[in-house]
Amino acid sequence: MSRRSPFTLLANGASLPWRKIADWPGDEFVRLSAAELERGARLVSWFGVPEPHGATRLVGVLAYDADNTLAVARSHPLTGTVPSITARQPQAHLFEREVFEEHGLRPVGHPWLKPVRRYGADGPGVMDFFKVDGAEVHEVAVGPVHAGIIEPGHFRFQCAGEDVLHLEIALGYQHRGIERALFGGPHRSTFAQMETIAGDTTVGHGTAHAMVMEGLAGADEAPLRAQWLRAIALELERLANHTGDIGALAGDVAFLPTQSACGKIRGDLLNLTAAICGNRFGRGLVRPGGCRHDLEPDRVRQVTPRLEQALKDVLQACEWMWDAASVRARFENTGPVTAEQAREIGLVGLAARSCGLVRDVRFDQPAGWHRFGQVPVAVWPGGDVFARARVRTIEIERSGRYLLEQLASPPEGPVFTQATAPVADTFAVALVEGWRGEICHAVLTGTDGRYRRYKITDPSFHNWTGLALALRGQAISDFPVCNKSFSLSYCGFDL
Repeated sequence: MSRRSPFTLLANGASLPWRKIADWPGDEFVRLSAAELERGARLVSWFGVPEPHGATRLVGVLAYDADNTLAVARSHPLTGTVPSITARQPQAHLFEREVFEEHGLRPVGHPWLKPVRRYGADGPGVMDFFKVDGAEVHEVAVGPVHAGIIEPGHFRFQCAGEDVLHLEIALGYQHRGIERALFGGPHRSTFAQMETIAGDTTVGHGTAHAMVMEGLAGADEAPLRAQWLRAIALELERLANHTGDIGALAGDVAFLPTQSACGKIRGDLLNLTAAICGNRFGRGLVRPGGCRHDLEPDRVRQVTPRLEQALKDVLQACEWMWDAASVRARFENTGPVTAEQAREIGLVGLAARSCGLVRDVRFDQPAGWHRFGQVPVAVWPGGDVFARARVRTIEIERSGRYLLEQLASPPEGPVFTQATAPVADTFAVALVEGWRGEICHAVLTGTDGRYRRYKITDPSFHNWTGLALALRGQAISDFPVCNKSFSLSYCGFDL
């Protein structure tokens, strides 16, 4: 498929000169992009690059997962309007709305065009919402201030009695301007910003940034031992977050044994990351050129038995939950998303695999150490809360086994080589399978080698629509457990 692509091909973590990227008139760019997606490609990112005189150049990044290949194309500079791709490919709907919000480029034919994060000068949430008419229909508005200690988001439910007919999600209450602040970088603060895009995904976003910087430098990859160490930290991050979510899901259905146990075990797993780099979330570990810390043999011998005990404990806690009929009754057939829906709206990561889709960057677009040692992809076909919890359990087991195997046979060599400065007028893209799913960092440098555009796509950007679909036809009281089963990031969305 990819060999006939009108897009320019590149590998995960690679770069190429900006002038060599396929360039099309706006109408043709949209038509060709839609045609490639209809042939089985997947939309990874879609964003605008400002041009002189108020014009915008669209950039599309596609994945040909069957061929382990990425592709990129760009449009001619555009002003005013461009045909919408969303009517043919719903997975593009948020991307097009974001381009409209940031650059004023209106996609003609978009079915529900409104800003993603703000509405003029009035701020997020002050906007039109989809309305369902009927004598028995009522509206329930939740947030952005919540009873729990969570990030701000507004959820607008259209209900008939207790049943949800439609859920619309409005975010943007903590839009931090990270992408705008990156313009002209890298700055001294850049890596600190990368590690806080989503604090629970420090290693995932840090690794993606390091990969694009190494690609932009046009130099060799990070040393093999550094790639191995990044993979270790990434799987520890996955284990800790999945364990915390299993406990939270148990708590949402009042199953306290697993909730209590997982809270403690999550801390044990976070402490293993701290044993590597001194920080429980992995901050300060990954840098362009490799890693700032090593995992010496003495510390491997200390970490391994602690990991074995934590895995034993968390799998026991999961077994308690799965043995409880009350838990299964609350999880099964709650918040379902079909495989067809997941494919249509472009779900990624755990949310996609819980619908039966084999979609995992470590398998589809392997880079770094995952080219040499892979974790088997965990898939479950149900698409409901049960499936999303079940995939977490399987991934805990498989990631744990992978970690023990890797710790038993580490590669030799250095963990860091000094990265060179980015090359001018160059485009690079990197994908990493974070614990929520696919993380994408795409960067374009200008004539001075500084960032002309830095686009970040957190997996939550793809997956919030999945939560809205999961609530259709469900009781509104099922929202908390459905929301937790997706466990999406607000700050990772509000960039």
